[in-house]
Amino acid sequence: MQKKLTELFGAHTGLDEKSVAFLTKALAKSNLPGFDYLEFKQSIGALEAMNMDEGTAIKSAFATAGTMGLTKAKLLDSIRHYKKVLADEKGHFDVALQNQMTKRVEGKRAEVEKLKGHIVKWREQIAKLEGQIAKSQETIDHADEAIQAETDKINKTKSNFESTFQSVLNQIDKDASNIDLYL
Repeated sequence: MQKKLTELFGAHTGLDEKSVAFLTKALAKSNLPGFDYLEFKQSIGALEAMNMDEGTAIKSAFATAGTMGLTKAKLLDSIRHYKKVLADEKGHFDVALQNQMTKRVEGKRAEVEKLKGHIVKWREQIAKLEGQIAKSQETIDHADEAIQAETDKINKTKSNFESTFQSVLNQIDKDASNIDLYL
């Protein structure tokens, strides 16, 4: 029956085959016992397949169904039953759809917000590191001047010491020479 229902309800072009199969499966699963709307719909389909116009097909199917105890009231009651089945399926579908929306869309949105927070923190860290780099680069840029100043200071101290050392040594040597000369 599922295949025939799919053909009966899915014959319209542009319908989603997966959705038609899902809904007709629910109808078949909830099929009421005896001759009701679903069997009536199949009878109409069979008559229309023999090139019978819609109005004549409906009247002929109902005349045959009437011999099996189907009344207009029972037919309309069964239609209400199947409409309720479809409404229930739509309700289940809507819940599942909302769950998927929450899982797939809202989850992605939360991930995006989390990543935006990370980016803000990373930019702050980058700015801090760039500040440290600039400070270190400034030290490096001025290091040659500082090194040269320290080198000059050390060389001057060395020169002063050696000059003083040589002067004191020269005086001692002169005193030693004078002692040898005069004594």
